[in-house]
Amino acid sequence: MSSVKSPSRPTETGQKDSVADKLSSDRSSRPAPAKQVRLKLVYIDFWSAVKFSFLIAAALGIVIFVAVLLIWTVLASTGVFNQISTLMQDVSGQSSMTVSNVISFAQVMGFTLVIAALNVVVGTVLGAIACVLYNLSVRITGGILVGFKNG
Repeated sequence: MSSVKSPSRPTETGQKDSVADKLSSDRSSRPAPAKQVRLKLVYIDFWSAVKFSFLIAAALGIVIFVAVLLIWTVLASTGVFNQISTLMQDVSGQSSMTVSNVISFAQVMGFTLVIAALNVVVGTVLGAIACVLYNLSVRITGGILVGFKNG
C-alpha cells in the first residue's frame, strides 16, 4: 500500500486539501481581474465579406422599400396628394390635372424596387472592393491593432 493521500479525501483535521477547494475559496474572496487582449486584424476573408455586405445591402434595400411604402401611405391618407392636385389645377388652369395623372403608386413602388435592387448590387460590390483593398493595405501597414477586455 502506498502512503499517498487522495486529494479529495479529508485529512485528519477534517478539512479538504483538494486543489479545486483552494481555488474556489480564493475566487470567492476577490473578484477576478479583467483581462485585456490585444489582437491584430491582418486578413479579411473575401467570401465572408461579400456575404456580409450582401446581407447588409439587402436589409437596407428592404428598409428603403418599406419606408417609401409607409411614406406614400401616410401622404395619401392625410390628403396631401389631394391638396397638391388642387394646387396644380389652380396653377395650370386645367381641371383634369391631378397627381395621379402624373405619378401613380405602382410607378413609385416599381422605381423604389429598382433602386433597392441597384443598392443591393452596388453595396455588395463595394463590400468586396473594400475587402480587397484592406487585404492589400495590410501588407503595407501590418493590420489594425484591436484591444478586447474581458469583464
